Amino acid sequence: MQWNYTFGTVYKHFAKNGYHTLVLSRNHLNNVSQKYRENVESAENLTFDYVSNEIETKIRYENVTSSGDRKFLYGAGSEFNEYTNGTYNKIFLNNQPVDLRYNTDLNFVSYSAFGQASKTVLNTRLLLSAGLRVDGNSYSADMSNPLKQLSPRFSASFNLTPEWSLNFNTGRYFQRPAYTTMGFRNNTGSLVNKENELKYIFADHVVFGIENKPNEESRISLEGFYKIYGNYPFSVADSVAISSKSADFDVFGAEEVVPTGKGRAYGVEFLARHNNLWKTNFIASLTLVRSEFQDIRGNYIPSAWDNKIIFNFTATRPLPRNWDIGIKWRFVGGAPYTPLDLERSSQRIAYDITGRPYLDYSRFNSGRLKAFHQLDFRVDKQYYFEKWSLMLYFDVQNAYSFKSQSPDRYINEDVDGNVVIENPSAPLAEQRYILRKLENTGQGTLLPSLGIMIEF
Repeated sequence: MQWNYTFGTVYKHFAKNGYHTLVLSRNHLNNVSQKYRENVESAENLTFDYVSNEIETKIRYENVTSSGDRKFLYGAGSEFNEYTNGTYNKIFLNNQPVDLRYNTDLNFVSYSAFGQASKTVLNTRLLLSAGLRVDGNSYSADMSNPLKQLSPRFSASFNLTPEWSLNFNTGRYFQRPAYTTMGFRNNTGSLVNKENELKYIFADHVVFGIENKPNEESRISLEGFYKIYGNYPFSVADSVAISSKSADFDVFGAEEVVPTGKGRAYGVEFLARHNNLWKTNFIASLTLVRSEFQDIRGNYIPSAWDNKIIFNFTATRPLPRNWDIGIKWRFVGGAPYTPLDLERSSQRIAYDITGRPYLDYSRFNSGRLKAFHQLDFRVDKQYYFEKWSLMLYFDVQNAYSFKSQSPDRYINEDVDGNVVIENPSAPLAEQRYILRKLENTGQGTLLPSLGIMIEF
């Protein structure tokens, strides 16, 4: 169960050559989750009990000014961070069941400052922009010094001709680790990740591209990019960066980590857009990408986002009498996945804790699913009245019922639903289930829908 709220206020003061902005806001996210063995709600069957609150109270000031062909932006911000967490989690660690219990109550202050300047030169053919940002917080000494989170950025755009331009940008970006990682405690009650010198995650970006605008209604661009990730939380238990582990964890990031994870992403992206070709709007994009993180031996292995190829095509066309039709087709290369550890999963004491098999992190993301593709289409009809309007639409998702692939599943029951133990007379710690494979035949159905929208 989850609930959240966000509210804020903005004050703007306009001056002769710019404006000032002051923003005050507060957001609160509450998470509650419980899991029971075989979904039988009783104290002895409880395997997971989690309650957390993430509260941020923020203030930010920003000033934008311009003078001729120069533009300046600067500002600063601060936020008071509150994080509470009560966790009970039965896990299987070091070949035995472990009851993990801890409570966390974190309060710290985050702060930032930033500035950016831009200017056109060479008779406005070249636009240059440079910026700098610093971040810090009072969580730990490793994060408190904002000079350790110094983020320079630079971009340039050069018009070769009225139709052709070259674009370049580079920069470093920092991100604070997740609250679940910052607030994780071991069974002795220590903020173990704080002791492990948890740091801001950083990413270095370099992007270079060429763009063609043959007319006001069309655009074609080609970009190449390279990104480097550092200080990424690296799982102590499973020896992989936690970036791709969310599918196997009840709470993402709630484990002991060290800030040694490294990764990279690189590729090219092609985009073509035309706003009025044969009275139809077309957008097509093709991305060829690799996304990888290092394992404990320093070898690069696929991340959860390493689909290799992503293609999107959208076409919309207005028709007489306020009718509109549109289609969208997308193709995504097969996602990597981690095979199951059937040796560990078949242990009765291990399987009973989670009620599902365990992933084999020694073969992290070594498998790959088949590619995914889907066709959607939609028809809209708009009615206009004196003081209100009515829109009716008919939408169909997955028009040809493509069935996407998922990894095969294993359960501890036979075809009649009976639990099967391989060696029932052995001591409990030595008993094993006979796991049955459920081949995944694909998931996906045609999904039609009708809708009504009224605007006053």
